[in-house]
Amino acid sequence: MEQGTAQAVTDNRAKNRFELAVGNQTVFADYRRNGQTMVISYVEAPPSLRGTGAAGRLMEGVMDAARSEGLKIVPLCSYAALWMRRNRRHDDLLA
Repeated sequence: MEQGTAQAVTDNRAKNRFELAVGNQTVFADYRRNGQTMVISYVEAPPSLRGTGAAGRLMEGVMDAARSEGLKIVPLCSYAALWMRRNRRHDDLLA
C-alpha cells in the first residue's frame, strides 16, 4: 500500500529525536536541547532510504520545529552540518 508523500516529522521527546516514518522504516535525528539551542548529534537513515531524500525531508521538519520554537541549531552531525551548508535559507537558525 502506497502512502502519501507528506509524512509528518514528529518530535519524539521521550527519545530526544525527530522522526520521519517512511513506510515501515524511520529516519531520525538525535538532539539535545540546551537553553535556546538544539544540538543535532546524529542523523540516521536506514540503508534502503539513503539517497531518497528522506533525511533531507527530516531536516526540513527539524528546521521548521526549531524556527517555531525560536531555537538555534548546532549541527554536530556531519550530515546535518553539510545539509545546512547546502540549504542556506536556514542560515538564520545556526547558533
